[in-house]
Amino acid sequence: MNTTCLAPDRDPMGAAIHDYYNKGKAARLRVFSSQFDEDEIPVSGLFRTYGEMPELERIALQSACGRILDVGAGSGCHSLALREMGKEVQAIDISPLSVEVMQSRGVDARLVNVFDPHFVGQFDTVLMLMNGSGIIGRLENIGGFFGRMKQLLAPGGCILMDSSDLRYLFEDEDGSFVIDLAADYYGQVDFRMQYKQMKGDSFDWLYIDFNTLSLYASQYGFKAEKIAEGEHYDYLARLTVL
Repeated sequence: MNTTCLAPDRDPMGAAIHDYYNKGKAARLRVFSSQFDEDEIPVSGLFRTYGEMPELERIALQSACGRILDVGAGSGCHSLALREMGKEVQAIDISPLSVEVMQSRGVDARLVNVFDPHFVGQFDTVLMLMNGSGIIGRLENIGGFFGRMKQLLAPGGCILMDSSDLRYLFEDEDGSFVIDLAADYYGQVDFRMQYKQMKGDSFDWLYIDFNTLSLYASQYGFKAEKIAEGEHYDYLARLTVL
């Protein structure tokens, strides 16, 4: 499991966030995948306010308590909303340009990979939003993920993580699902981003359905609860140590 951070010249999302924050606008943040057509991320959406956030995110922010770790915090929109609620939050991200922007916005942000064993702390809530399961990368990494969470969670603490079940991509016209069970898990996706001429490295991103998450959680000593569902196969889960 990768424990490093991005180099500034390989940080397209951070460059887009940096431009939007400093110039009020950004070029296209393009997203490529071997599994999907080219897409793009609206950069303005990365600066959304609490009122502009999807319901699942608002529920997560309301539920977060104690000392909170905001993993993959991006522009810091969730950390800022938590701070406005009077909550204590530490933001981390592997993007140096994003961390620079967060610090400029007054967020307590650090450039660190959550899987870096040198990063230590005890948190009551580990917050992983915007398909927070993505950073696990692949299913074979999930044991390492849960092991790391046990190191970072304070007694009685929890992980609040959202994800999506991508089975809708395999839905036939009659409503049935055609999934090749012999292939890799269907929620494992590779992505690469580009901003202007800056290209990032390809990375794995995991979308995990709740039943699979729950199965692995119990295998590694966690309990998974689905605390909210979105409108399109997305959900918010609370994970606690058994």
